[in-house]
Amino acid sequence: MRSSIEAVLFDLGNTLVSYYQPVDFPPILERSISAVGDTLHAMGHNIDRKGVNERALRFNRERDDLRVWPLHERLVDIFGLKADLLAPNDLALIMERFLGPIFAVAKVDLDAVPVLTSIRALGLKSAIVSNTPWGSPAKPWRRELDRWGLLAMVDEAVFCVDAGWRKPAAEIFSHALSLLDIAPNQAVFVGDDMRWDVEGARNAGMKAILLSQTDECSGSPTIRCLKDLVPLLQTLANN
Repeated sequence: MRSSIEAVLFDLGNTLVSYYQPVDFPPILERSISAVGDTLHAMGHNIDRKGVNERALRFNRERDDLRVWPLHERLVDIFGLKADLLAPNDLALIMERFLGPIFAVAKVDLDAVPVLTSIRALGLKSAIVSNTPWGSPAKPWRRELDRWGLLAMVDEAVFCVDAGWRKPAAEIFSHALSLLDIAPNQAVFVGDDMRWDVEGARNAGMKAILLSQTDECSGSPTIRCLKDLVPLLQTLANN
Protein backbone atom coordinates (compact mmCIF):
# COMPACT_ATOMS: atom_id res chain seq x y z
CA MET A 1 0.00 0.00 0.00
CA ARG A 2 1.52 3.37 -1.05
CA SER A 3 0.08 6.81 -1.53
CA SER A 4 1.26 10.17 -2.80
CA ILE A 5 2.39 10.89 0.75
CA GLU A 6 6.11 10.40 1.46
CA ALA A 7 6.18 11.47 5.11
CA VAL A 8 3.86 11.52 8.11
CA LEU A 9 4.50 14.06 10.87
CA PHE A 10 2.86 13.80 14.27
CA ASP A 11 2.08 16.08 17.15
CA LEU A 12 3.14 14.59 20.49
CA GLY A 13 0.89 15.73 23.35
CA ASN A 14 -2.59 14.17 23.23
CA THR A 15 -1.78 12.63 19.87
CA LEU A 16 0.86 9.99 20.62
CA VAL A 17 1.06 10.53 24.38
CA SER A 18 -1.67 12.04 26.58
CA TYR A 19 -0.55 14.61 29.14
CA TYR A 20 -3.26 17.11 30.13
CA GLN A 21 -5.86 19.46 28.76
CA PRO A 22 -5.26 23.21 29.27
CA VAL A 23 -7.98 23.40 31.93
CA ASP A 24 -6.13 20.73 33.95
CA PHE A 25 -2.75 22.46 33.86
CA PRO A 26 -2.87 24.91 36.84
CA PRO A 27 -2.48 22.25 39.58
CA ILE A 28 0.29 20.57 37.57
CA LEU A 29 1.97 23.96 37.22
CA GLU A 30 1.76 24.46 40.97
CA ARG A 31 3.54 21.14 41.53
CA SER A 32 6.17 22.08 38.95
CA ILE A 33 6.85 25.44 40.58
CA SER A 34 7.05 23.78 44.01
CA ALA A 35 9.58 21.26 42.69
CA VAL A 36 11.71 24.07 41.28
CA GLY A 37 11.54 25.94 44.60
CA ASP A 38 12.62 22.84 46.53
CA THR A 39 15.55 22.30 44.17
CA LEU A 40 16.69 25.91 44.39
CA HIS A 41 16.52 25.74 48.19
CA ALA A 42 18.60 22.54 48.17
CA MET A 43 21.15 24.32 46.00
CA GLY A 44 21.49 27.01 48.66
CA HIS A 45 19.61 29.77 46.87
CA ASN A 46 17.85 32.16 49.22
CA ILE A 47 14.48 32.55 47.53
CA ASP A 48 11.22 34.06 48.69
CA ARG A 49 8.40 31.69 47.74
CA LYS A 50 5.68 34.18 48.63
CA GLY A 51 3.53 34.80 45.59
CA VAL A 52 5.44 32.47 43.26
CA ASN A 53 2.32 30.55 42.24
CA GLU A 54 0.49 33.77 41.42
CA ARG A 55 3.46 34.97 39.37
CA ALA A 56 3.65 31.60 37.63
CA LEU A 57 0.02 31.89 36.52
CA ARG A 58 0.84 35.28 34.96
CA PHE A 59 3.60 33.58 32.98
CA ASN A 60 1.24 30.83 31.82
CA ARG A 61 0.84 32.26 28.33
CA GLU A 62 2.76 32.44 25.08
CA ARG A 63 4.05 35.31 23.00
CA ASP A 64 1.59 36.69 20.49
CA ASP A 65 4.14 36.50 17.66
CA LEU A 66 4.59 32.73 18.31
CA ARG A 67 8.30 33.04 19.04
CA VAL A 68 9.41 30.66 21.78
CA TRP A 69 9.53 32.12 25.28
CA PRO A 70 12.15 29.88 26.95
CA LEU A 71 11.44 28.18 30.24
CA HIS A 72 14.65 29.36 31.91
CA GLU A 73 13.72 33.01 31.30
CA ARG A 74 10.33 32.51 32.97
CA LEU A 75 11.79 30.72 35.99
CA VAL A 76 14.45 33.38 36.49
CA ASP A 77 11.75 36.05 36.62
CA ILE A 78 9.30 34.05 38.75
CA PHE A 79 11.88 33.29 41.44
CA GLY A 80 13.79 36.57 41.16
CA LEU A 81 17.01 34.76 40.30
CA LYS A 82 20.20 36.19 38.91
CA ALA A 83 20.82 34.11 35.82
CA ASP A 84 24.57 34.71 35.87
CA LEU A 85 24.80 33.05 39.30
CA LEU A 86 23.25 29.81 38.03
CA ALA A 87 25.65 27.26 36.59
CA PRO A 88 24.45 25.69 33.31
CA ASN A 89 24.05 22.31 35.01
CA ASP A 90 21.99 23.88 37.80
CA LEU A 91 19.78 25.62 35.27
CA ALA A 92 19.25 22.35 33.39
CA LEU A 93 18.37 20.61 36.67
CA ILE A 94 15.69 23.08 37.75
CA MET A 95 14.11 22.87 34.29
CA GLU A 96 14.02 19.08 34.55
CA ARG A 97 12.42 19.41 37.99
CA PHE A 98 9.80 21.67 36.42
CA LEU A 99 8.98 18.97 33.88
CA GLY A 100 8.74 16.14 36.41
CA PRO A 101 5.04 16.64 37.30
CA ILE A 102 4.20 16.91 33.59
CA PHE A 103 5.98 13.68 32.70
CA ALA A 104 4.32 11.98 35.69
CA VAL A 105 0.82 12.27 34.18
CA ALA A 106 1.80 10.89 30.74
CA LYS A 107 -0.05 7.97 29.16
CA VAL A 108 1.22 6.67 25.84
CA ASP A 109 -1.38 5.76 23.23
CA LEU A 110 -1.20 1.98 22.84
CA ASP A 111 -1.52 2.38 19.08
CA ALA A 112 1.39 4.84 18.77
CA VAL A 113 4.30 2.41 18.38
CA PRO A 114 2.39 -0.06 16.13
CA VAL A 115 1.29 2.77 13.81
CA LEU A 116 4.80 4.24 13.64
CA THR A 117 6.17 0.76 12.97
CA SER A 118 3.74 0.28 10.10
CA ILE A 119 4.59 3.68 8.64
CA ARG A 120 8.28 2.78 8.62
CA ALA A 121 7.51 -0.62 7.08
CA LEU A 122 5.77 1.19 4.21
CA GLY A 123 8.98 3.13 3.50
CA LEU A 124 7.51 6.44 4.60
CA LYS A 125 9.51 8.97 6.58
CA SER A 126 8.16 10.17 9.90
CA ALA A 127 8.73 12.87 12.50
CA ILE A 128 7.34 14.24 15.73
CA VAL A 129 6.79 18.01 15.73
CA SER A 130 5.72 19.44 19.06
CA ASN A 131 5.44 22.54 21.16
CA THR A 132 6.85 22.14 24.66
CA PRO A 133 5.21 23.50 27.81
CA TRP A 134 6.61 26.91 28.68
CA GLY A 135 9.33 26.62 26.04
CA SER A 136 11.02 23.82 27.99
CA PRO A 137 14.25 22.45 26.49
CA ALA A 138 14.33 19.68 23.91
CA LYS A 139 16.81 17.36 25.64
CA PRO A 140 14.48 16.08 28.41
CA TRP A 141 11.68 15.77 25.88
CA ARG A 142 13.84 13.54 23.69
CA ARG A 143 14.47 11.40 26.74
CA GLU A 144 10.72 11.33 27.27
CA LEU A 145 10.24 10.07 23.72
CA ASP A 146 12.88 7.43 24.34
CA ARG A 147 11.09 6.37 27.53
CA TRP A 148 8.00 5.50 25.47
CA GLY A 149 9.94 3.85 22.64
CA LEU A 150 8.95 6.62 20.23
CA LEU A 151 12.31 8.25 19.52
CA ALA A 152 13.70 5.23 17.68
CA MET A 153 10.52 4.94 15.63
CA VAL A 154 10.77 8.32 13.86
CA ASP A 155 13.36 9.88 11.59
CA GLU A 156 13.29 13.26 13.33
CA ALA A 157 11.96 14.82 16.52
CA VAL A 158 11.52 18.58 16.33
CA PHE A 159 10.47 20.74 19.26
CA CYS A 160 9.54 24.40 19.20
CA VAL A 161 12.81 25.31 20.92
CA ASP A 162 14.71 23.71 18.02
CA ALA A 163 13.02 25.99 15.50
CA GLY A 164 12.53 29.06 17.71
CA TRP A 165 8.82 29.15 16.86
CA ARG A 166 5.73 27.51 18.29
CA LYS A 167 2.98 25.89 16.30
CA PRO A 168 0.94 27.11 14.48
CA ALA A 169 3.86 29.13 13.03
CA ALA A 170 4.83 27.71 9.65
CA GLU A 171 8.53 27.86 10.58
CA ILE A 172 8.45 24.84 12.88
CA PHE A 173 6.77 22.69 10.24
CA SER A 174 9.18 23.91 7.56
CA HIS A 175 12.14 23.13 9.82
CA ALA A 176 10.96 19.54 10.23
CA LEU A 177 10.33 19.12 6.51
CA SER A 178 13.82 20.40 5.71
CA LEU A 179 15.34 17.80 8.04
CA LEU A 180 13.32 15.09 6.31
CA ASP A 181 14.16 16.53 2.87
CA ILE A 182 10.47 16.37 1.98
CA ALA A 183 8.35 18.95 0.16
CA PRO A 184 5.20 20.18 1.97
CA ASN A 185 2.87 18.62 -0.59
CA GLN A 186 4.47 15.22 0.06
CA ALA A 187 3.66 15.26 3.77
CA VAL A 188 0.69 14.99 6.07
CA PHE A 189 0.49 16.20 9.66
CA VAL A 190 -1.51 14.38 12.33
CA GLY A 191 -2.52 16.23 15.50
CA ASP A 192 -5.29 16.90 17.97
CA ASP A 193 -5.57 20.69 17.82
CA MET A 194 -7.44 22.49 15.06
CA ARG A 195 -5.38 25.69 15.24
CA TRP A 196 -1.92 24.49 16.23
CA ASP A 197 -1.88 21.30 14.16
CA VAL A 198 -4.39 21.52 11.33
CA GLU A 199 -4.28 25.22 10.46
CA GLY A 200 -0.55 25.42 11.20
CA ALA A 201 0.33 22.48 8.96
CA ARG A 202 -1.93 23.67 6.17
CA ASN A 203 -0.40 27.14 6.31
CA ALA A 204 2.96 25.45 5.78
CA GLY A 205 1.60 23.73 2.67
CA MET A 206 0.93 20.32 4.20
CA LYS A 207 -2.13 18.16 4.34
CA ALA A 208 -3.50 17.65 7.84
CA ILE A 209 -5.55 15.11 9.77
CA LEU A 210 -7.29 16.02 13.02
CA LEU A 211 -7.61 13.48 15.82
CA SER A 212 -10.80 14.32 17.66
CA GLN A 213 -13.49 12.56 19.66
CA THR A 214 -15.90 15.42 18.98
CA ASP A 215 -17.68 16.61 15.85
CA GLU A 216 -15.18 19.36 14.99
CA CYS A 217 -14.89 18.08 11.42
CA SER A 218 -18.58 17.65 10.75
CA GLY A 219 -19.76 19.70 7.83
CA SER A 220 -16.25 20.47 6.59
CA PRO A 221 -15.35 18.80 3.29
CA THR A 222 -11.74 20.02 3.53
CA ILE A 223 -10.74 18.64 6.95
CA ARG A 224 -10.03 14.95 7.43
CA CYS A 225 -10.91 13.78 10.94
CA LEU A 226 -10.15 10.53 12.77
CA LYS A 227 -11.20 9.47 16.24
CA ASP A 228 -7.98 7.52 16.86
CA LEU A 229 -4.74 6.44 15.17
CA VAL A 230 -5.93 3.02 13.99
CA PRO A 231 -7.55 4.10 10.67
CA LEU A 232 -4.58 6.32 9.76
CA LEU A 233 -2.86 3.88 7.40
CA GLN A 234 -6.00 3.35 5.34
CA THR A 235 -6.55 7.09 5.26
CA LEU A 236 -3.02 7.60 3.90
CA ALA A 237 -3.65 5.00 1.22
CA ASN A 238 -6.63 6.99 -0.03
CA ASN A 239 -4.64 10.23 -0.50
